[in-house]
Amino acid sequence: MGTIVAVCTSGKKGMRKKDQGEGLLVKDYGIQDDVHAGPWHRQVSLLAVESIEKMKAMGLDVGPGDFAENITTSGLDLVNLPLGTRLKIGPEAVGEVTQIGKVCHTRCAIYYQAGDCVMPREGIFIRVLNGGKIKTSDAIEFIHGKPGQDR
Repeated sequence: MGTIVAVCTSGKKGMRKKDQGEGLLVKDYGIQDDVHAGPWHRQVSLLAVESIEKMKAMGLDVGPGDFAENITTSGLDLVNLPLGTRLKIGPEAVGEVTQIGKVCHTRCAIYYQAGDCVMPREGIFIRVLNGGKIKTSDAIEFIHGKPGQDR
């Protein structure tokens, strides 16, 4: 089990996201008021605070939302979750892992500062199966290890 460290949104693409402390996950859409939400497979992005710490160790002044992730987590090995894993996020929301990492077509400012960026390798994406309110310190837990298999 892990926890939510930050819930981040932005109104424009290509911008760092700001920690709102809470948010509303909307079924088949994403986080309310976030520019990346929509009816597609990458509705919500997650990145572990442990990944952010790697970039801090390289001398960068970064924190939650700086990698454009919606939910910053702690205590979960996100990058090793199989596709189809279902996560209960907060008291009622459920998301399904749809993608691990992403292709960066253009280098972000963090890449130019450090020569590296963790989001393309260690960030994951989910689609929202069941909506609900989420906030910092809420639990995140596995409810399926592989598609069709209870955990």
